[in-house]
Amino acid sequence: MGHPQTPNPRLLHPLMGGNLRMLLAVLSRNGTGRYPLHLALILTVALLRWPFSTYERWRVIQAPLPPEDQAPPVFIVGHWRSGTTFLYNVLSRAPQFAYVSPLATGLPWDFLTLGTLLRPILERALPEERFIDQVSVNPDSPQEDEIALASMQPISFYHGLYFPKHFVKNFNAGIFFEHCSQEDIEHWEWAMVHFCKKLQLQNPGQQLLIKNPVYTARVQQLRNLWPHAKFIHIYRNPYVVFQSTLNFYAKLFQELALQPFNQDLIPDIVLESYPKMMERLFRDTAKLPAQDFVELQFEAFEADPLGHLHRIYTQLELQGWEQAQPHFQQYLQAQRQYRKNRYAFPQDAIAQVQNHWQPFIDRWGYQPPQVEKSIPPAGDR
Repeated sequence: MGHPQTPNPRLLHPLMGGNLRMLLAVLSRNGTGRYPLHLALILTVALLRWPFSTYERWRVIQAPLPPEDQAPPVFIVGHWRSGTTFLYNVLSRAPQFAYVSPLATGLPWDFLTLGTLLRPILERALPEERFIDQVSVNPDSPQEDEIALASMQPISFYHGLYFPKHFVKNFNAGIFFEHCSQEDIEHWEWAMVHFCKKLQLQNPGQQLLIKNPVYTARVQQLRNLWPHAKFIHIYRNPYVVFQSTLNFYAKLFQELALQPFNQDLIPDIVLESYPKMMERLFRDTAKLPAQDFVELQFEAFEADPLGHLHRIYTQLELQGWEQAQPHFQQYLQAQRQYRKNRYAFPQDAIAQVQNHWQPFIDRWGYQPPQVEKSIPPAGDR
């Protein structure tokens, strides 16, 4: 077991988007960390935002619900580093879709009011690329909703990244609702519906498109909230997913952790959680109608993106293919120069994946990579 490592967290921390109630709840469960300046900024910003947050919450609660004929949300699911971001980035080009913006991610309580006022300043603070890979970031880049929800209620695996002393507890609660009270689960459900209502108010008439690997294990909960929700599951070579996920956590801990972290714990957590997530997904989707669930292999999608996008539209009975196709083509053409991370595959890592994930390797027909050979990772491209 290695020694805990000291992170170098960014000063503009994602928790700066939280409200005081959530922050106090999370701090009481996880401790305050070792970065008093970060904590002071987080709490001060929450206090300064309080009038805007309170007004916006009241405004959204008072607003009417979306019309009954509103198209149901589409959720992109799949384990981290399986290509979910690439698929999300492509699909979000369709004019019919509304998605989570960087402003909504960073200011989930205030993006309709304060976020609009501060948009020019906040946009200048965006990095040019995601720090976990080379995916470009701009003011309109689609984001997953997990960081936003981690700033709205106390159940999120991101809280484990912020407070690594309690990583396992937060991870299992944030993915599988393990040891969560009914009150906590209902709080998550309220935050989820409230956040999505805000997205609909911001983008009236558009269909919500949301990407979140966490939802790989939450299809049933989402169907309870939206009975006609549709799901796209993208999967990729499990050997590649494993190596890329380790890199994903190493970089996230350095950027986000407010406590020392032990990277040596991560391989076992990844190896054990992947089968649980997949089994939960297979269980929850087994009886879904064909028009509500489609699976996609990343390698096949990368080889023929337009063909598989058309298949998604056809199977899920989505409207607007003719209008969307030129936007897809333009984006895909611009991505031709994208550079992937590359990783080596030691024999022990290959053996670990085979020992824990062989049923999924067999299910999808993958072969092990050559030992120590550097090949493209599963990055969420």
